[in-house]
Amino acid sequence: MKPLKQKISITLDEDVIQKLKSLADGCDRSLSQYINLVLKEHLSRLDAEKESPTETL
Repeated sequence: MKPLKQKISITLDEDVIQKLKSLADGCDRSLSQYINLVLKEHLSRLDAEKESPTETL
């Protein structure tokens, strides 16, 4: 069974939209699919950083 999706509305800067559209086209994905992928990767990185924080001197 596919995970449930929820529709939302967001406002983005025009330059961000154009860059995301270009990147999505390059990956043969819809803009929505690409934004979802980018956000999942970002959240994954944040979780990984929380699990193994680096020490700063």
